[in-house]
Formats: sequence, structure tokens, C-alpha cells
Amino acid sequence: MSTIVFVHAHPDDEGTLTAGSMIRAAEEGHRVVVVFATHGEHGEAAVDLAAGETVAQRRMKEAANAAEVAGIERVHWLGYADSGMAGWTQNNDPDAFLQADLDQAAGRLAAVLDHEQADVLVGYDWHGNYGHPDHVRVHQVVRRAAELAAQRPRLFEATMNRDLMRRNFELAKSAGIEGAEDFDPDAPMTDGNPLGTPEAELNLQVDVTGQLAKRRTMMACHISQVTDVGGMLAMPVEAFEAMFSREHYIEVGSTDPMRLGWLV
Repeated sequence: MSTIVFVHAHPDDEGTLTAGSMIRAAEEGHRVVVVFATHGEHGEAAVDLAAGETVAQRRMKEAANAAEVAGIERVHWLGYADSGMAGWTQNNDPDAFLQADLDQAAGRLAAVLDHEQADVLVGYDWHGNYGHPDHVRVHQVVRRAAELAAQRPRLFEATMNRDLMRRNFELAKSAGIEGAEDFDPDAPMTDGNPLGTPEAELNLQVDVTGQLAKRRTMMACHISQVTDVGGMLAMPVEAFEAMFSREHYIEVGSTDPMRLGWLV
């Protein structure tokens, strides 16, 4: 049994990026821990917030419910504020994750790694898949925390397979799926880079086909994020399976070509 610590920027990021691996790890008897850098204050405001309830409080509840569905043993919060999208005024909030001192934030995460005795640590690729400031900061903080941890864990970075996305959307367009023609996986995001990582730069592909049903339930826990999560859950079954049946990782320090394998 291994302890795998997944680090995410906001509640719901785990559902859309690494949920299959988290569910599979728990099903196979590993200890799964998730760490959120922020509470997601600048996500969509749920229409049914209770009196006095904040978006952050709702998203924390949703994260706890998703963790229960996935079999995640523990949820940790680094305690930083959501920085918002690139260029937003919230980027300059002194409490924002983007403004956090690197060693201080990495020290908080390293303390979690030491407490949990992490064997495997999972962060994000160098541009956080699509350039979100908090996602980029996760990459930086995870890299530094791995260096500060008493026992250095095996380090992976979750990403999207840009070439697989291109192939999937070409198939979707040829099949006439509504909206597919509007998506270009090579289009630059706010940071000037396309989504994800080229397949040639990946080291690991994980088959999570068997976890798709539970993944849907886990993602539905984050339904306050209607545009992102709701849109994904509304996808045709075939498109959802094509998008979420494989998860992709860079193993830090590895030069191996992509293999079909597992995190542990």
C-alpha cells in the first residue's frame, strides 16, 4: 500500500483532471490524500447558497462530498485565496495563492507530505495545463515541496495529452457532434500556450475506463460550477468516455517514452 498525495488548485480540479487515478488508487487499497491550495472563492456562485453561505464554503463542502465518493482518506487545505484568472485584479490580493512566498507555501505542503508519509506526489505541468495563475503556482510549489520533504516522494505532473485531444475532436467533428467544430486544441490560451502537453513529452498513460461511472458521480458533487462541470457532464456518453478514460502524466526526471502504466 502506498500513500499518494494529489495537489490541486481549486475544488473541482481533481474531478476533471485526476479523478480516475484517485478512484483507482483507492479501489486498489492505496491511501489517497488530496491537497487544495485555495478554496475556489472566484468560481461560479451557486444559485442555491444558503443564507450566509459563501462560495468558498459551498465548494469546500462539495470537495468533501467528492472525496467521500472517490474513497479519498483525507482532504487538506493550504489556506490561500483563489487568485482568479490571469489579469484579474484578484491576482494582486496579498492573500492570493499567486502572491504566496514560494518557500512558505512549499513548506506548508511539505509538512503535509511528511505527516502523510507520501510515497507519490502529483502536481501539474509547467503551465498548469492552460495557464491559470493558481495552476502554474501549484506546479512551482509542488516542485519545491518535493525538495523540502523529509523523504522525497516519487513526483508526477498531471497534464492533458494534446495530440489525443486533437484526434478526439477530429473524430467528434467528423461524427457531427455539436460544438466540436468550435474547439481547437492548438489555440493559445491566456498565457500564449496551447492546452496540455504534446504526447512525445509524456511518460505515463493511465487507463481509468473502469472508474468512469464513479467519476461522473464525483464530478457531480461539484455541480455549483455549472459552466465547467455541468458542461462536461452534459457531454454525449461517447465523448465523455473519449475525454476521461485515460489520464496522462509527466514523471519528473524520466526520459522514457509514454507507456501504459500506473502511478505505483
